[in-house]
This record gives sequence, structure tokens and C-alpha cells, in this order.
Amino acid sequence: MSDVLDILDVERPSTPEVSKETILGTDARKNKLMQKRKLIEATFKRPEGMHRELYALLFSDARDNPPLLPTDSSQGYKRNKAKLGIRRVRPWRWMPFTNPARKDGVMLCHWRRLADEGKEYPFAKFNKQVPVPTYTEAEYQQHLASSQWSRAETDHLLDLCRRFDQRFLIVRDRWDTTRFPTGRSVEDLKERYYGICQTLARIRAPPGQEPKGRAFDADHERRRKEQLLKLYDRTTEQVEEEQTLLGELRKIELRKKEREKKTQDLQKLITAADNSAEARRVERKGPKKKLSVQKSSRAEPGAVESAGIRFPDFKACGVSLRSHRMKLPASVGQKKTKAIEQLLQELGVELNPTPSDEVCQNFNELRSDMVLLYELKLALATCEYELQTLRHQFEVLAPDRAAATAAAVGVPPPGGATALSGTSSIGIGSTLGASTTELGSISDTPARGISE
Repeated sequence: MSDVLDILDVERPSTPEVSKETILGTDARKNKLMQKRKLIEATFKRPEGMHRELYALLFSDARDNPPLLPTDSSQGYKRNKAKLGIRRVRPWRWMPFTNPARKDGVMLCHWRRLADEGKEYPFAKFNKQVPVPTYTEAEYQQHLASSQWSRAETDHLLDLCRRFDQRFLIVRDRWDTTRFPTGRSVEDLKERYYGICQTLARIRAPPGQEPKGRAFDADHERRRKEQLLKLYDRTTEQVEEEQTLLGELRKIELRKKEREKKTQDLQKLITAADNSAEARRVERKGPKKKLSVQKSSRAEPGAVESAGIRFPDFKACGVSLRSHRMKLPASVGQKKTKAIEQLLQELGVELNPTPSDEVCQNFNELRSDMVLLYELKLALATCEYELQTLRHQFEVLAPDRAAATAAAVGVPPPGGATALSGTSSIGIGSTLGASTTELGSISDTPARGISE
């Protein structure tokens, strides 16, 4: 009937549709289970701050309390039992064997599979022996004879090296002191043995081919052991003293690097000051032009290469105020800014003069020279402090030589450096004063023109 109503496009009465769930009643069961689950989740809510893994250990999936004693649950993985007795056990037998590494032919016994009977001893492949050279009577008389070693001692040395696989500590321990009372150290044994090996390799090498290998340096080995023994026998105070000396060495290296960096910075400042003074001297020697000519040939604010302050260039910008050219960049710190303002007040220069082209250029040059003067004073103070520190250290370490050295070299008294700093400050201050006078004459002219 429902299909007919759908074909005729007739609205059906609002009756519940009969389905499998409504017949079996599973919807109601699902709703009850969902409500029960929500109730359980609301009851067993995880406290705030507790990790999920810790909360999972407190309750199981059925929200049961944890058991007091460990129980074996049927749910989960099961361990597979060992399946014994399925295959037949391979037979083993206690049987004798001989070790090829031994020359005495001793017979030993061990457990071994019957399938491996008759095979070679598996550890025989690790029996590696170092070949010890042999020589003839003619070779010994011509090349190996030595005034410090006899033929019997040499043969005994090679025999022990062959028996104990060149383990020279064991060779030194097994040395026959009854036959050869002359004491031989490990370095002496190594030097004689490796000297024989190198000599035989050289005389037996084919013509035109150099043998590989190096001679054993016994003196170097003795010095190495002595140094190692001294290092091992150090006391706690000596170790602490060495650590202190290493720390002082690192400090000296750091101070050296800082001193080199300060020297480079000071050299840059001196070079910049010389270049600035030379450029100003050339400008003063040139003929003075009229104000109209100066206005026509406008000075570019970014053309002045200043080591003190690098002012921004407004060439590529659009419309901008001329006073922005006199604005200090952000790279200038607060200390330098306050020092510039204090110097301008001492020289009687306005902090914000009339921003014409020439005023902007000269005002920027003036402040750049002020910053250069400030940096030179700081560098001079640092050099004076280092000089006084080194002089004091020299007087403490060598008081007798300090006065003689100062008189011979002609070191000025402590007030000499201060006098020098005052002279340099006056010299640069006079230069700044001349620049200030020029700036004032330039800044007054546009002002009068505007007032007229």
C-alpha cells in the first residue's frame, strides 16, 4: 500500500514505520544501554589532574574496583605451552678429542653430537700464530751482529717470542737471568726484536722495492712511560693546581681575543677620524660659493660617509619631510643620544635647527663627529685603564726592574695619559666648535630670508 501511495504522490498518514528494530524492540534496549553508560561515565568521572593511564589502572572496563590480589583472567592473550616430545632428541656422546693448537698431543673429552663425530675441532680455526723470523749464520754475522747483544741472547729472545706469541711482558718475565744476568727491559727486548725484523725485511726484499715497516723508538717509549708514571703519581693538590692553571690560561686567551678586537675597533675609529678631518680640511681650502649656487647643487644626505652615525637615505622614498633627515636612527643607543644632547647644549646649538639642505648635512656631520669623539674617549679610557693595570702588575712582579724600565723606555708618569686625553679632547672640541660656528652661520641665513 505504501508503494502505491508513493507512486500516486499521495501523502501517507503519520504512522510509525514498521521496521525490524521496532518489532524486536532493540531501539529501546539501545537507548537504555546508552543511558546506563552515560550514567556510569558521569558517576566514574576522571578527576582533574590525573593522567588517563593512571585512571585506567584504577577501574576496569566494567567499572569494577581493582582486585586486592592478582587474578588470572581468561580474557586476553595466553601463553603457548612448550611442545615437548614431538621431535626425536638428537643424540650426544662424551667423546675424546685433540686440540690442534697443542703440540703435546694431550687427549681431552667433551660432549659432542654423534653427527659431528670425526669433524675437526671447531675452535682450531682461531689458532693464529704470528710468524717469527729466522736467520742464517751468514745473515747474523753480516747484518745482525751487535756489541750489546750476543748470539745466544738473540736466539733466546726469538725463542721466547715464538713460544709466547710476542707478548713481551711475558717474555720479560720468563727471561733466563741465570744464563744472561744482564737485565733487559721491555723496551730493550722490543727494540732488538723489531730491529731484526726490519733488517731481515730490508735485505730479503727484491731489488727496487722498499720494505714496509717502521723501526721501534725505544727512547720515545721510555719517555712516554715516564710521563705517564708522573701523571699517575700526581697528588690531589697538583691536580687542582693544574686545573687552576688551565682555567687561567683560558682567561688569558679570552682577554687576548678581546684586546685584539678592541685594537681593531680603535684602529677603525682612528682611521674614520683621520678621514673625516682630511675631508673637512679639503672642503675649507676650496672656494666659497654663494648660497644660490649651494641651493642649486643640493647635497645628498646619504653621500656623507660617516663612521659615527649612518643616517638613512631618502632617495628612493616618496614625499618626505626634510626634518626626517636629521632624525637619529634606532641604532644609536640612549647613552650616545644623551651625550649628543649634552654636547649640543654646551656648544649652544639648537636640538632642532631649521631643516634646510645645508643645515641638515652639517648638523648630521656634527652629530656624527660627536659620536666619534664619544667613542674615542671611551677607547682612550679603556686603554688608560689597561695601561695602569699592566703597570701595576709589572711593579708587583718586578719592583726593581719597573723603575729602570720606565726610565729607559721613557714612559710618562700617570698624569701623562690624562694630559694626552685632555689635549685630544680640546683638539677635537675646537674642530667641533668650528663646525658649530659654520652651522650657525648657515642656519641663520634661511631664517632671515623667511622673516623678510
